[in-house]
Amino acid sequence: MKKRNWIAYPHIVWMAIFVLVPVFIVLYYSIVSISDNGIQLTLKHFARVFEPLYLNVFIRSIELALISTAICLLLGYPAAMILASKNLSKRNMLIVLVIIPMWMNFLARTYAWMTLLERNGLIDTIVKAIGLPPLNIMYTDYAVVLGMVYNFLPFMILPIYSVLSKTNKSVIEAAEDLGATPMVTFKRIVFPLSLPGVMSGITMVFLPAVTTFVISELLGGGQYTLIGNLIQQQFTLTMDWGFGSALSIFLMILILISMGIMSKYEKENEGGGLW
Repeated sequence: MKKRNWIAYPHIVWMAIFVLVPVFIVLYYSIVSISDNGIQLTLKHFARVFEPLYLNVFIRSIELALISTAICLLLGYPAAMILASKNLSKRNMLIVLVIIPMWMNFLARTYAWMTLLERNGLIDTIVKAIGLPPLNIMYTDYAVVLGMVYNFLPFMILPIYSVLSKTNKSVIEAAEDLGATPMVTFKRIVFPLSLPGVMSGITMVFLPAVTTFVISELLGGGQYTLIGNLIQQQFTLTMDWGFGSALSIFLMILILISMGIMSKYEKENEGGGLW
């Protein structure tokens, strides 16, 4: 037991230095005002967060993140089911194909989509060649959502695949022997048992999607300010660290609330609670 405790200490120190300390620094800047008169406690930074202009940015960020998460779920769940149904050799090859894009730098992948989506780019050229009108989706919400889905889709596929691959196949076979149709089997057995993976995938996609700033900056052309862009601007352009910290803390609170809700939902439906 003592050896196990010692093994945990480096991790605890790491978490304290690189997680807790930065959070406390951000929290400190969010509740203080630094001026010629010294340092004073204040809530004015949080008051600005609730101004209509910034609340609209939060709402827009959450909307695009939810749309991206929903699309990732619709695309990722069937992909995870296909992966889980393949034999071992083919499954490993398909998993590698899913993971390969993640080996490339995130920024490079986003720049690649800029090249594909730009006017007279590869996609526009193909569309024109088959006689269709150009898409012209660059610097729109569609381009931002497409970039999010492409970059975060593996984070939806892998958790769901991990759960589906461990599902007891005898339960599914028993349902089929009792006359259950494939749709009934999926609705009452497969999907409820896969809910932990679904919730993990939703969390892993929604969190980076709602905080991203690179995708909206490049594919949105700077026309679509999301909460990630707004926080970045406060720290790098306007140098208003107090307001930027308040935005970060408020976003952190929203994320913790959403994670708590999803965790509670997952526990309520654990083990096929939707039957």
